[in-house]
Amino acid sequence: MRLFGTDGIRGKVNHFPMDPETVLKVGMAAALALKRGHGRNTVLIGKDTRLSGYMIESALTSGICAMGMNVNLVGPMPTPGVAFLTKTLRLDAGIVISASHNPYADNGIKFFSGEGFKLPDEVEEKIERLIEDQEFGSRPVGAGIGRALRLEDARGRYIEYIKSTIPKGDTLEGIKVVVDCANGAAYRITPSVLTELGAEIITLNDRPDGLNINEKCGSLSPDALRAAVREHNAHAGIAHDGDADRTILIDEKGGMVDGDHMMGIWALDLKNEKRLKKNTVVATVMSNLGLEDYLGSRGIRMIRTKVGDRFVTEEMMRGGYVLGGEQSGHIVNLNLNTTGDGPITALHMLHCMKKRGIPLSELKAPIPVYPQVLLNIAVSGRADLSQISGLDEFVKKSEKELGGMGRILVRASGTEPKVRVMVEGKQEGPVNAVAERIASFIREKMS
Repeated sequence: MRLFGTDGIRGKVNHFPMDPETVLKVGMAAALALKRGHGRNTVLIGKDTRLSGYMIESALTSGICAMGMNVNLVGPMPTPGVAFLTKTLRLDAGIVISASHNPYADNGIKFFSGEGFKLPDEVEEKIERLIEDQEFGSRPVGAGIGRALRLEDARGRYIEYIKSTIPKGDTLEGIKVVVDCANGAAYRITPSVLTELGAEIITLNDRPDGLNINEKCGSLSPDALRAAVREHNAHAGIAHDGDADRTILIDEKGGMVDGDHMMGIWALDLKNEKRLKKNTVVATVMSNLGLEDYLGSRGIRMIRTKVGDRFVTEEMMRGGYVLGGEQSGHIVNLNLNTTGDGPITALHMLHCMKKRGIPLSELKAPIPVYPQVLLNIAVSGRADLSQISGLDEFVKKSEKELGGMGRILVRASGTEPKVRVMVEGKQEGPVNAVAERIASFIREKMS
């Protein structure tokens, strides 16, 4: 039985594995697998704003308490906020109930260790094995059962920490910014941080009703944000996804500032301040060749990993690096948090803009963006690329058409039933043609 994808457990609510019966067992197994013995015997649970969060929160809490562990509930809280609080409160583990950028009918469960990092494969496999074998052992009774308590000051703790990550006395006064909260977990966090630091803000999609999370808003749907930036003559726009572990920006001209741009801007800033360890940035195979060329020209090495901020963070830990992320806007700065942190990333981009006295469009201008096409091919169930006969040969043949000046990546999504095809090169025509041919080849083989 495989429950975990690249970012926790995810699926349609009331269908396996996001049905209450399975979630209850996930809670029981997690309590056994994550209890540290020397910790506080407590798991922190946060969630985004989906209606189904109440149901899943109750099932998880019941399972964890049944195994003798306590639960601290924090309600709507960005994923990075849960990681931060788990670590600073010295708890055994943290759990986020969220399906990130997916529609409201989906939900998911993400886990953090007591150190605030996502779980390694062996711990995820242990949770799956416990559930499959029904090996929950003897359960506590009487006073041994856990209890659930609400942590009332959680949001304030996280807000104050975010503000503390820029130098004391620095403000955002004089900056006007539009914030698209995606009707998600950061709908109170990011506006509060920016307002308290002196920015003038206009908020969009900050009224979650349980059903409108990510609905035509947030980091995957930036058109309304772009229009609002222009309408209000703002210096920048900020958009999160549902659980706010990612951020994308809109510059004052309405241009997109994605994760690659932000890594380039932040890396140079850290290098100039001698805080970019080993002058290295960790990105994924999806990051644009333009970022790699830009960093290289500034004496900064770029290492690539598989897609997923978890893999980025693991490589950063192995190599002793501090900055990494994904083109999609998951940016990890290990000096500040243990996972992708949308509110912190947004704050530091605005702080960099003000500190250097340069508009956002000019900050991103030196970072080239080579033509890149990403096509998503819907499939039934999990895709197994090894079963597509002739795919490797077809891709190698297609790479030759790019004349050694591009890249092709074909992978199965870890969070959705899709095959993703990415083609990149320095000339747009060949890139588009190659991408369409590979997509057609896959559709024909899988039909």
